[in-house]
Amino acid sequence: MGRNPGDLVLFIGKRLLQLIPVLLGVIVLTFVCTHLKLVGLCNAVYPHASPEVINACNAKYGAPLLTQFVQYITTLFQGNWGASPLGTPVYPAIAADLPATIELVLAALFLMIVIGIPLGVIAAQYSGRWADHLVRIFYLSGWATPTYLGAVIAAVFIGPALGLPSGGEYSTVVPPFPQYTHMSVVDAIIALNFPYTIDALEHLILPASVLAFINMGIATRMTRASMLEVLPLDYVRSARMKGLGEFWVMYKHALRNALITTTTVLGVTAGGLLAGTVVVEEVFDWPGIGQYAYDAVGGGGSTANFDGAIAVVIIFAIGVVVANLIADIMYGVLDPRVEWR
Repeated sequence: MGRNPGDLVLFIGKRLLQLIPVLLGVIVLTFVCTHLKLVGLCNAVYPHASPEVINACNAKYGAPLLTQFVQYITTLFQGNWGASPLGTPVYPAIAADLPATIELVLAALFLMIVIGIPLGVIAAQYSGRWADHLVRIFYLSGWATPTYLGAVIAAVFIGPALGLPSGGEYSTVVPPFPQYTHMSVVDAIIALNFPYTIDALEHLILPASVLAFINMGIATRMTRASMLEVLPLDYVRSARMKGLGEFWVMYKHALRNALITTTTVLGVTAGGLLAGTVVVEEVFDWPGIGQYAYDAVGGGGSTANFDGAIAVVIIFAIGVVVANLIADIMYGVLDPRVEWR
């Protein structure tokens, strides 16, 4: 009996409602951090402050916590996320940098899929043999490599050896076409500018490859484990008995069911990739939210930007929550055993 498409809408709605407490918890946590910091600042200036400053602090931070929390949420939804020590508003800067990070994460996820999943299939097909051991060495090397070390090695040694640029989005500071999405490759494609598309891809390869290599083991190991569960099943053996080639047996029949678990795990991993962008973007001078986060916490000798750091925490939390939502939906859609209720 087929599943009712209307139940899918209810399934997604239920998952969305379950995410509200998580997001609320993140907002409460950031509110507490912000409140403690600002109250501390007020207390610090009390001995030398004028009566007007003291009265302003008492009026704002002497109100009931619930009132302050409601005001905090209201300002968040209004786009007022504070300002940097230089007076630059946080929200416009975050909105401008976020697309570049999304592009980097999607490129890394693409590499994890097109490289990690086939490696997992090979490891399962030759389980216990030399090919399986080589694949295991490859993804364990990625897991064992610190993100900063991998990024530095790629930027200093691998990039120059391959003739790839190791910084920025383009070879020029400002490309000669409009930036509609603020994603370098996408904007170059929209502008139908082939030379800049190639240039943008060359700049994207190294940071995306480092981010993918560090996390490649997730896709590879999950694919291998799922394939080992599927290969002994009757329908796979029947496909072999029909005389189908090993390639078609592995990739058309076995992999189709094995991908259910792998795909959902990759959805969750996409949220975790955001954390890796902080180091990768700084090393490769990639103008995304990861580099903004590095600068916000005082990296590289810059002045700490408390409001910016809190904003990045909220964005990263939303990214993880959305990735988990997508993973839940994909699992419900791909696995017919899951009821949409």
